[in-house]
Formats: sequence, structure tokens, C-alpha cells
Amino acid sequence: MSDDASAEHVPPRGRRVVLGICGSIAAYKGADLCSKLVQAGHDVTVVMTDAATKLVGPLTFAALSGRAVATDPYTGDEGMRIEHIGLADRAQILIVAPATANFLAKAAHGIADDVLLSSLLAMTCPVLVAPAMNVRMWEHRATQQNLARCRDLGYEIVAPGDGFLACGDVGTGRMAEPDAIMQRAAALLGA
Repeated sequence: MSDDASAEHVPPRGRRVVLGICGSIAAYKGADLCSKLVQAGHDVTVVMTDAATKLVGPLTFAALSGRAVATDPYTGDEGMRIEHIGLADRAQILIVAPATANFLAKAAHGIADDVLLSSLLAMTCPVLVAPAMNVRMWEHRATQQNLARCRDLGYEIVAPGDGFLACGDVGTGRMAEPDAIMQRAAALLGA
């Protein structure tokens, strides 16, 4: 693939990306996505749910992004702005990868009980969501209804893939690969 062709599959350089990480074992893929976004020339700010910090430490994302990681809506490096408003003001795109069933349910209903969900409600930029969960959770009617509601709210969904899941089940639920997420982000940003 030529450099020109591969450039079509990443968001235009220099974009301000807010990357949300939820508490899924796929958070390690979120670290890979963060690294790839930074390598592509983007300014990435990571926002982690409390559950995500139990799986991959904020220090990992701080090292990859070169920025402090937002985990608390009341503190941060967004200046005098309340953290979630500062994040929303600076974002040109919000990518949530991985997005858990819990995140989807709360996002679908406007619940804002952490810095990621509070930021989501304040965002005016495109929102790209890459779910990751067990196949039974993915197929549950409540999850599918929440996905439909998220789409109705204008959130772009990158469907999970099929395969072996961390729990040992086989089926749909694997977070999309970082390259596929970057390609969808590029399309949203008009690359």
C-alpha cells in the first residue's frame, strides 16, 4: 500500500482527539489505538472510567499520549474549566474504545455519572463508539435497544467482530481493530 493510500485511513493530522476508555479487557486495544493516533500526529487526551483504571493504568495512557489522563470530573489540566467541559471544548472527535454495555446503556439514556459520560453530554463534535463485551451481553435485547438509541442520538458505531472472547466464549463482541476505528474516524472527520 502506498503512503497516499494509507493516509486515507487515518484522521487528518493534527486533530484533537478525546479517547474514552471503559472497563473492558479490550482496554489494551485502546492503548494500541492511542499509540497509533499519536503516531499519526494527533493530540490525544485520554478519559478513563474508574473500571478502566483497574485493567490498564492511567500512567500507560499518559505515557502514550504525552498528556495527563482524565479520571475525575472535578480535577484535571483543562485550565480553569470544569474537566468535562474543557474536554468537550477541545475535542474535534470523541472516540470511545472500548465501550462497555454499561457505557452504552448510560450513554443511551443521558446518564452522566463519571467524567467520560459527562464529557459525552457536553460534546458537539462527532462521536465514534467501538463496543466490546461478551457475546451474550452484545446480543441481549437491552444492549441492542441501547445501540439503536445511541445511533438515534447521532453516535457512529463501529460494530465488534467475531471470534474468541476473553471469557472463553466464541461469538460477536471483540472490539474492532484500531486500524478499522481510525478509518471510521477519518471518514467522520472528512478525510
